[in-house]
Amino acid sequence: MKKWILMFLTAVLVLSSLSTVDAHNGNDKGKGNDNGKGKNKQLQLGIEVLLKDERQLVEGKKVGLITNPTGVDQELTSIVDLLYNDPGIELTALYGPEHGVRGSAQAGEYVESYTDEKTGLPVYSLYGQTRKPTPEMLENIDVLVFDIQDVGARFYTYIYTMAYAMEAAKENNIPIIVLDRPNPIAGTKVEGPVLDMKYASFVGNYAIPLRHGMTVGELALLFNKEFGINSDLTVIEMKGWKRNTYYDETPLEFVMPSPNMPTVETTVVYPGAALIEGTNVSEGRGTTKPFELIGAPFINADDLAASLNSLELSGVTFRAASFTPTISKHANTLSHGVQIHVTNRNAFKPVETGIHIVKTIHDMYPEDFEFRAENAQGISFFDNLMGNSWVRKGIEEGRSVEELTAEWQPELKKFEKVRKKYLLY
Repeated sequence: MKKWILMFLTAVLVLSSLSTVDAHNGNDKGKGNDNGKGKNKQLQLGIEVLLKDERQLVEGKKVGLITNPTGVDQELTSIVDLLYNDPGIELTALYGPEHGVRGSAQAGEYVESYTDEKTGLPVYSLYGQTRKPTPEMLENIDVLVFDIQDVGARFYTYIYTMAYAMEAAKENNIPIIVLDRPNPIAGTKVEGPVLDMKYASFVGNYAIPLRHGMTVGELALLFNKEFGINSDLTVIEMKGWKRNTYYDETPLEFVMPSPNMPTVETTVVYPGAALIEGTNVSEGRGTTKPFELIGAPFINADDLAASLNSLELSGVTFRAASFTPTISKHANTLSHGVQIHVTNRNAFKPVETGIHIVKTIHDMYPEDFEFRAENAQGISFFDNLMGNSWVRKGIEEGRSVEELTAEWQPELKKFEKVRKKYLLY
């Protein structure tokens, strides 16, 4: 009997070991715990669909390409190389947004036009002397192609580079193709006030909310129709993308869209944490956790963390943290504040959380905290980011965040109705 029990236990252990090996070799391909990342035939990006199914749109034509390091296929091959090395396509010019085609420039840094060392092609800057392609830049172009990863927030400038390119394409009778990519913070939720056009700028040029819940292709369709661009636009849809998925729930590798957008976690907090840019508090630029670390020399980290945690905000907790930014605000100065830890993405409300952070620091440190100075028109950079001035004034007047969020709901509901007409997935 004892011998039988021993044989049974041995068999169980062997089967368990085989299952573990199989799980490791079959279900965990490549790097450990990477959800089986790699080439995925069920998910196809816009660039992959273009070259496989819609080649006639670019084959035999002179192509101008607006892109940056995020313009890659699932094997991380640059669209620049894909088009340049394709014998059926004549890539004749490159156009770079903020941060440049190679992503080497910091936020707000002037980018000059130059010649690309790898291909010898002219690279025209759309974040230098002009943000819209000029007729001279488009002289040797039959069709424009846009392929850049967005992050899902109204104030990320790439979507306005796309819109300006659509305007230029219309003005110069050139068709434009937008290659679609996922919204990294999923495409199901919208949040925040709809921009008041009095506060339009390159960090918010259309009446959409802070978290728009759309892909770049869907935004292109909305911009084209709702805001009267009327370009000859083709959106190449993805195949197999589900709009309720975050970027790291897909098989795609995350390529930094800009120098201070290093991870998917950064994109999750960005629609609210970026509001800190409109104040004298550091948003963590120059650290390894931009937009997750918030602080200033005048803040007591423990006090701020305790105050924010006492609010019991959905899906987030705050850890007292100190850091020394290497660039931007408070560079090389020890700063104190919090790290934002998102504990439940589906419950987390980034815009509401961002306003709570701003209001809490404003109320705790009235002698030290400042909004960025108003310009000649009475507009602070915080207003440009927020899309209005009444949120800033409400914070200064002591209004609650609940009052402020309630005030933007009617316009947000109107936008949601318009948005539905342009959803592709």
